[in-house]
Amino acid sequence: MNFDDTPQEAAFRAEARKWIDANAPREFEEELSKSSLGRIKLRKHNIVEVAKAWQKRKAEGGWVCLHWPREYGGRGATPVERVIWQQEEGIYFKLTSPFQIGEGMCGPTVMTYGSEADKRRYLPKIASGEEIWCQLFSEPAGGSDVAGLRTRAERDGDHWIINGQKIWTSGAHYSDYGILITRTDPNVPKHKGLTMFYIDMKSPGVEVKPIKQANGMQEFNEVFFTDLRIPDSQRLGAVGDGWNVSLTTLMNERMSIGARLATGLPELFDFCSNLMTDDGLAIDDRATRSKLANWAVKASGLKYTSYRAISALSKGERPGPENSIGKLVAGSMLQDIAMYAMDLQGASGMLTDPETAEAAGQFQAMLMSSPSTRIAGGTDEILRNIIAERVLGLPGDIRVDKDVPFNKIPTRGR
Repeated sequence: MNFDDTPQEAAFRAEARKWIDANAPREFEEELSKSSLGRIKLRKHNIVEVAKAWQKRKAEGGWVCLHWPREYGGRGATPVERVIWQQEEGIYFKLTSPFQIGEGMCGPTVMTYGSEADKRRYLPKIASGEEIWCQLFSEPAGGSDVAGLRTRAERDGDHWIINGQKIWTSGAHYSDYGILITRTDPNVPKHKGLTMFYIDMKSPGVEVKPIKQANGMQEFNEVFFTDLRIPDSQRLGAVGDGWNVSLTTLMNERMSIGARLATGLPELFDFCSNLMTDDGLAIDDRATRSKLANWAVKASGLKYTSYRAISALSKGERPGPENSIGKLVAGSMLQDIAMYAMDLQGASGMLTDPETAEAAGQFQAMLMSSPSTRIAGGTDEILRNIIAERVLGLPGDIRVDKDVPFNKIPTRGR
């Protein structure tokens, strides 16, 4: 692998850096620098409105969804140019959080399975941030088993009637549209009776209820569907082929999450460099230095493993399991780092108020949100199965319900 920019890439990086220097919303730089994973919040401004303004400015400059075709609101850039842009955008990338699901998951699904009219209608507005999308997959009874969903869609002429519930839907409370996977045939095995749609989140029959999180945020939601009526033209893919459609979404989800997942190491290193303990600076303690060194090695491994994926993309190849590995390692590492930082803080680790807590409560916020990081986009167990089965070639888990019609799968007792 060659980590140096080619002349063309260097020119692209210089162009990106010049545009960001001239257009970045510097008034939010300090707050964004101090915000941590799990608490990206602005004191005097609505984060979604600020994010929309930044996204619109980027869209006008041609710096959104860089790898998408121009006719759909992108730039037709190479995968490496997309990575260069992300590197140069830096902390302002935090302002893209409301759009990541639309850009990274819903948009690619619409691009693959939507009609040409749908692509030209919806994709440019996803890219510009004018319309925000969410992903309606998880359900209370399904856990990590996406195919165990119970939200049902029943055909009524040229329309579908949808009833059911989704949970842990990020951003549903401010989203305009969403992609929704439903069960349309309970008489076949669970992976075969699914159908994907996209819906208007403001439609009659859609109710969104925010879920209060341990860290004080409300990013996740329950979504209820009561006789939601949508036209068949909002179907993505064939009837009964929803599982294959969902794989496009899930593949892009893991790529989006795994590629830029924070670990908290830079924040911990700075914290230890300034924290005075009873025995002196924390960074001078041998045990602390040993932990930092171990995490630094992991972070370096994550960085260069990610570069392998970038290198493959630059050659037109499909990246391997790097993103599943990256998310699995980074998710647990984030949690371990947050717990260690709180141990170093002692009793003050209970404080969360940014005005009084050490390190502005960054690690408290990280710890509170870290469990969700290890669940979103595939739990640790799911990712381990993927790596074991699809990379190492180990035998798959026993799945006794794989070929059983969904309505014959026992739901209570054994």
